[in-house]
Amino acid sequence: MSQVEKNLEKLGLTVPDAPKALAAYVPAVRVGNLVFTAGQIATVAGELKYKGKIGSDLTVEQGYEAARVCALNCLAVLKAEIGDLDRVERVVKVTGFVNSADGFNAQPKVINGASELLVAAFGDKGKHARAAVGSNELPLDTACEVEMIVAVRS
Repeated sequence: MSQVEKNLEKLGLTVPDAPKALAAYVPAVRVGNLVFTAGQIATVAGELKYKGKIGSDLTVEQGYEAARVCALNCLAVLKAEIGDLDRVERVVKVTGFVNSADGFNAQPKVINGASELLVAAFGDKGKHARAAVGSNELPLDTACEVEMIVAVRS
């Protein structure tokens, strides 16, 4: 078990099996020492756990938890691509999309769920640049979607 996974275990979390792609794309692409994950949604064991719009159907706190699930799914895809999460040199960029009700503008608070999980898992290597974007619709009506760019050691 990697140190990253041990750090997550202290939070009561485990890296799941990598989710399957839902459409015509691959879960991750590696270019040189960078790995780009596809957007991951809030599924647990293949089932959508957080569905609906933040600000009407779901609270900010539920959105935060959904973003954590998305980040765990990103880590699952990353682990499947590189084998060992301890090979991560740096989480470079996180982009989070929030299924937002009209007038909802706390997207950064929602995507903090992903960002804070990554810092807990990787320490300073988990600190990253980020975008938190509101969307009027997301696939399967998921609460949010998260993608990452990560630098890895050979």
